[in-house]
Amino acid sequence: MSPFLSLKRRGVPRISSGGQSALPKRDWSRFGVIPLAFATLLLTGCATEPLTQDAGLTAPAAFKAPATTETTAPPLAQKADAFWLIFGDPVLDDLEARAMTRNTDVAIAAARVQQARALIRQARALQLPQVSAGLQSSRASQTGQSPKASTLHAAGLDLGYEVDLSGRLSKATQAATLDASAAEDTAKWAQLLVQGAVAETYFALRALDEDRAIVAETLEAYQGTLSVTQNRYAAGDVAELDVVRLQTEVATTEAELKALDRQRAQVENALSLLVGDLPSTFRVESKAWEAQPWAGAVPLIPAGLPSELLTRRPDVTAAEKAMQAAQKRVGIARAAWFPRLSLTASAGGASNDLSDIFAESARNWSLTAIVAQAIFDGGQRKAGVELAQGDLAIAFAQYRQSVLVAFGDVENALSDIDGLTGEAETQSTALAAARRALDLSQSRYKHGYVSQLEVLDAQRSYLRIRRQDLQVRAQQYQATVRLIRALGGDWTV
Repeated sequence: MSPFLSLKRRGVPRISSGGQSALPKRDWSRFGVIPLAFATLLLTGCATEPLTQDAGLTAPAAFKAPATTETTAPPLAQKADAFWLIFGDPVLDDLEARAMTRNTDVAIAAARVQQARALIRQARALQLPQVSAGLQSSRASQTGQSPKASTLHAAGLDLGYEVDLSGRLSKATQAATLDASAAEDTAKWAQLLVQGAVAETYFALRALDEDRAIVAETLEAYQGTLSVTQNRYAAGDVAELDVVRLQTEVATTEAELKALDRQRAQVENALSLLVGDLPSTFRVESKAWEAQPWAGAVPLIPAGLPSELLTRRPDVTAAEKAMQAAQKRVGIARAAWFPRLSLTASAGGASNDLSDIFAESARNWSLTAIVAQAIFDGGQRKAGVELAQGDLAIAFAQYRQSVLVAFGDVENALSDIDGLTGEAETQSTALAAARRALDLSQSRYKHGYVSQLEVLDAQRSYLRIRRQDLQVRAQQYQATVRLIRALGGDWTV
């Protein structure tokens, strides 16, 4: 469980009460800037940021929906580095690999990680001395009875360093480090979302291929029956109504076939965008459902313990780190109320002759310590603290929301898998009954016991149930992918 589910707020210690100092009086006048620096060190005790409040969430002991369902497939005993490998489909493997190298969302997330790491280096640089070098030449004259121009050359090194008495600079580095870590987790989550979308879209495409094959098979049967019926009508054995009914079924089925072709093209185009290819050059060859390496039993994914979800899901860990970074920035904003100690030093030389610029007589140096404290800023510092606290409250709410969404995703996926398993069993029974009804109606029609209308009704019912059975099976694979994604792409027994 994440520690931020149970942390409490702690108060900020005070140095003194009643506005009176608890320190004995001393004469610090002979020590120059030391008393100001010492006072600054004392005041920095107030610059600590508070820990976040209790999130009010406790991980349940178990998921509400059943985590496993009895199937012919045994549960996978270990996690997969790339979850789609459990399906053993080379086409899917290739699509996932292409998506990880060419998908724009993945590329954007990777670029943001690069930016976040650069911000760490910037923050660390501010904790180090800043050194600059300069060379200057100037020529000027003085007004008077005999003006005379002179040239002055100067060269030197300047050094500036801020003593991080209040911890402001170190907190900025810590916040930037947390931001970078959150960006890395966000990038992992973006990859997982794309991987899941590729797998779900791929199964939808394969289901459309099989659906089209079923409809095409039915159309072929209708066309054969129509040909026979037309011959019987020409011989005067059947009425024209039988021919017209079959013509209607053939035309309707042809229209359905064209609609499936259009739908498949759209799904294939969506898949091309996920893998970063142009739709005009992207193709996935049709393949029968039963010929797929994963056809048959759906892989069984154990959900594990609910508390493990908080460390598995990259979006949850990213939100937690973003909250920690916001916490650091509250401390940075509060540090603005305390003095800053800056040290500056310079050394160099100045001479009218460039060759003498580094001579001992031309050398000069200086060392300065400055303690600065704002007296009146019109409420800017107070507003800065309130702004940082508001950002922390937002980050806290976003973290809590990410935890709730994570648990909700797993519960929904488990519920889908359990419901679809029962639905698949019912559909299998209905499909067998529909097949038997079609066989009986065709037999009765051949012997003249029923009209052709009963056969057409049985054919339509069988086609409908057969397609529904296919959709349920496809949804089982898609629900499995959603469960893996909801678990953060990782699972253990």
